[in-house]
Amino acid sequence: MNLGEESLKLHEKHKGKLATKSKVEVKTKQDLSLVYTPGVAEVCRAIAANPDNIYKYTMKLNSVAVVSDGSAVLGLGNIGAEAAIPVMEGKSILFKELADIDAFPICIKSQNDDEIIKIVKNIAPVFGGINLEDIAAPRCFKIEDALQDIGIPVMHDDQHGTAVVVLAALLNAAKVVGKKIEDLKIVINGAGAAGTAVAKILLCVGIDRKICTSVKEIVLCDSKGIIYDGRGDLNEFKKEMAKITNGTKRKGALKDALKGADVFIGVSKGNLLTAEDLKTMNKDAIVFAMANPVPEIMPSEAAKVAAIVGTGRSDFPNQINNSLGFPGIFRGALDSKAVKINNEMKIAAANALAKCVEPTRDNILPYTLDKNVVKKVAEAVAKAARESGVCR
Repeated sequence: MNLGEESLKLHEKHKGKLATKSKVEVKTKQDLSLVYTPGVAEVCRAIAANPDNIYKYTMKLNSVAVVSDGSAVLGLGNIGAEAAIPVMEGKSILFKELADIDAFPICIKSQNDDEIIKIVKNIAPVFGGINLEDIAAPRCFKIEDALQDIGIPVMHDDQHGTAVVVLAALLNAAKVVGKKIEDLKIVINGAGAAGTAVAKILLCVGIDRKICTSVKEIVLCDSKGIIYDGRGDLNEFKKEMAKITNGTKRKGALKDALKGADVFIGVSKGNLLTAEDLKTMNKDAIVFAMANPVPEIMPSEAAKVAAIVGTGRSDFPNQINNSLGFPGIFRGALDSKAVKINNEMKIAAANALAKCVEPTRDNILPYTLDKNVVKKVAEAVAKAARESGVCR
């Protein structure tokens, strides 16, 4: 029985992976009167009199909605809200198991941006944070931007969770090969949600240079090759990226972009490169082939040339996965009562994550299920939230 068959069997047996559990027992009339009517009316009055009491008397302070429209699920594409539920259940489990956050899958049967924005705003009173998940680019940019001022932190994890973990991995990989971040020439393949966010955090876009060191150069590629200012087929978001990347206006295919690069970061699709393609990169190359389930280049092939190889998979060394980021980021945001997740918090998360391990070529990031990682990331994020003034 393969993994897919085992997973089907597990999901059928349990009818999904989540259940609601009460924090209090209800065994007597007194219990019932306290948790429900008439006693609960007093709690309602207290919140009505002071809305901030919602954090004192309800589940809000420790709850996150995992919101998706099913338009970009894993490598499966636009499979819709119903088919997205198992992934959002899985994400909710990771929130609980790693960060003790009560998370709930909210799969919306609409791919209308304005409708999704309205729905999220209307359900926000219940939740302390919103994790946007598997919403296709470029729509995800508009949706996330429109939800930044609703009074609770909203983060599209495919963008920022990925960016935080990649930055942490790169900090440690550069340390291992003896290169400085500010000297790195980087090629990113994939100009969607993840690739865009990774490029921006590595270039310190909108981030104080006192807390962020920019890489030397980024060349961003999509399925049609190198993105450059003036390429005629770019949408508005890729046009924006073309203005801040590829300063020399290089043109050509992905393989052309790799010439003289120190780092390859893949957030695209599998089997795009061979060891031969990597030979034009600089000595001690770093390769993060993060496409799932099949990397852009298999680790055994990349290791013929590259000094350090990472993927998004748990069955290879150097797993670079969002689950090292989002639990601690949201734990810190909730603990500090942050109203948003800003750049200072993301940089703090990346630095804390990088410091969780003494890096080696085969161990640039800590184990995904290490709960100490969440604690350290959360503490750093909460501290950054307080110091940057985004706490209620």
